[in-house]
Amino acid sequence: RTARCGRSQSQTRLAHAKKFLEVAELVATEGDAIPASASVAAALAVLAGIAASDAACCAVLGRRPRGQDHAQALDLVQQVSPGGIEAAKHLNRLLDIKDTAHYGVIHVSGTELKSALRNAQALFKFAEAQLRK
Repeated sequence: RTARCGRSQSQTRLAHAKKFLEVAELVATEGDAIPASASVAAALAVLAGIAASDAACCAVLGRRPRGQDHAQALDLVQQVSPGGIEAAKHLNRLLDIKDTAHYGVIHVSGTELKSALRNAQALFKFAEAQLRK
């Protein structure tokens, strides 16, 4: 299931990604002192990555995933050229920790948080590059 989208929606999703990422980075600074903050920051990083991949897909493909199947999102972002295959790897890594970060009953580790932030940042840069075309 996909939804049509274009330049305007792409810019909106990129703005969402930027804000999710900014807040994730801010909350991440509390991670050592407040264990729950690592999970919240990772959850925000996941949302940033999803929004960034939506932005790239809207900008290049004119559609974005709208279903519950995350494999579809990976398939779509892979189609974005250049860089879609690498972007899909970053998105997949974020999706791997989504359940733990969003719904888990244990805290995300510091290592998982750093990885989530790196992957979200990479997806944001990827999406920005697609919008510059």
